[in-house]
Amino acid sequence: MEQKNVFPRTHISLFVSDTSETVQFYDKFFNEGAAKVKEDYAKYELDAPALTISFIQNPKKVNAEVGHFGIQVKTKEELNDKLNLARGQKLVQLEEAETACCYAIQDKFWVNDPDGYEWEVYHFLGDLEQKEEKQAAACC
Repeated sequence: MEQKNVFPRTHISLFVSDTSETVQFYDKFFNEGAAKVKEDYAKYELDAPALTISFIQNPKKVNAEVGHFGIQVKTKEELNDKLNLARGQKLVQLEEAETACCYAIQDKFWVNDPDGYEWEVYHFLGDLEQKEEKQAAACC
């Protein structure tokens, strides 16, 4: 019997310093405009990944020390498409090929939004039984 995903859409809400700067960044990163924008609020409703993400302007509560957020793509071609788009927008902070991270081998790139929230876009290549100690602190 096939199991259905009981959570078909994920919602994330983040505090940001400046809604306008945030919208400028995420319009580029997501390659689509926000579904709703107010002076102190913005919301994106993405189909791939199935994500609703909202940004609430409240500089006192910004906390980019949450680790990072990740978007997994299914193919190397899809990763390259996303990477080329991000490069064109000058968003890419770091590119990694066949990197060992968190018990996996992945191709990936990283972007940081205006408040320092880190996003990893990656293509999973395979599992590892042990973590690579030299990279464990940086990625996990």
